[in-house]
Amino acid sequence: MNTDNLHIQIKTFYGLEPILAEEIKKLGGKNVEIKTRAVNCEGDLGFLYKINYSARTAVKILVPIYEFKAFNEHKFYDKLLKFNWDEFMYVNQSFAIDATVHSERFTHSQFMTLKMKDAIVDFFRTKYKQRPNVDPKNPDIKFNLHIDRDFVTVSLDSSGEPLFKRGYRKEQGEAPINEVLASGMLQIGGWDGKGNFLDPMCGSGTILIEAAMIAMDLPAQIFRKKFAFQNWKNYDEELFQKIKEFRINRIKEFEGKIVGYDIDARMLNAARINIQAAEMEDVIEVQKKNFFESTKELFPLLMVFNPPYDERISIKFDEFYKKIGDTFKTGYPNTLAWLISSDLQAVKKIGLRPSRKVKLYNGKLETRFLQYEMYEGSKKSKNNEPS
Repeated sequence: MNTDNLHIQIKTFYGLEPILAEEIKKLGGKNVEIKTRAVNCEGDLGFLYKINYSARTAVKILVPIYEFKAFNEHKFYDKLLKFNWDEFMYVNQSFAIDATVHSERFTHSQFMTLKMKDAIVDFFRTKYKQRPNVDPKNPDIKFNLHIDRDFVTVSLDSSGEPLFKRGYRKEQGEAPINEVLASGMLQIGGWDGKGNFLDPMCGSGTILIEAAMIAMDLPAQIFRKKFAFQNWKNYDEELFQKIKEFRINRIKEFEGKIVGYDIDARMLNAARINIQAAEMEDVIEVQKKNFFESTKELFPLLMVFNPPYDERISIKFDEFYKKIGDTFKTGYPNTLAWLISSDLQAVKKIGLRPSRKVKLYNGKLETRFLQYEMYEGSKKSKNNEPS
């Protein structure tokens, strides 16, 4: 593997590709190219370590190591058997395979995974008279198999556990928002740690913690114990330590306030446990408060939140969203607010026209991430017409 110029594919969620591309450029990626749910780029081994440790909107970081065409499963197996797997793993290491198959020739991803496993095991058995173990739960080496029609790509997964598993979430609510999605929403919303931040329906606190991490320039994976690349044959421990030190030295003090409200004491308790796990008690404040009875206390203020969906909690949605709109208008003048919702009819009851709409997915739910600008005075009648 040429570690000076790696071709890297970084997976993300739909709608976050431009945000991820900007992150990758800032971290030093070359030839950055936006794809669907992914960003491709080039960089060296140190850059690969850096993006795993620091990129907030990356879900998984892959390094393609083998590409070929196969028209049937025999050809597929033969090609894989001829590959030098011992360049990438030792015979005494365990491995696992993730597969994605979009092909009329190969319809079962599980079957293709088994054929690839057989080829790897047979390669080692023939060459070393020994075989590596398959460990789907906690492998030393993780491979990614991607088949698009007859084109096969085998990649090394440099991350291991998906990168939204930051390591601070100890408690969660009914349908907590994914950490990568939360960070992406904050970056779309323009949160850069200047001013103050409010999540008025904070649940178990994910958006608050991601907001604090951005504000302090904390590396996204500062709490993670292990990356898959640490088991690679070419792993450079000294280089990874230097990269971590460099990123940690960039952490800064945050001058503003990050506040969360919720009416559910159980959720607030979960949020406090997670905030403590993220060592953010000095930075984030949570309060038992009904947003609909609140008024603006922080100036300037950005608000980003994830109201309860119909999938999660039974409430009267038309009435609920009307109350959001009323609270925006009466309690939060001169405020920029963003919310995410899958109920595209109910959000119309907010009674304000969103100034931006971004299509995102929360799990399998298609949602809109909506921006509302509340003005006071002359712009009010012009901008706040109901849609």
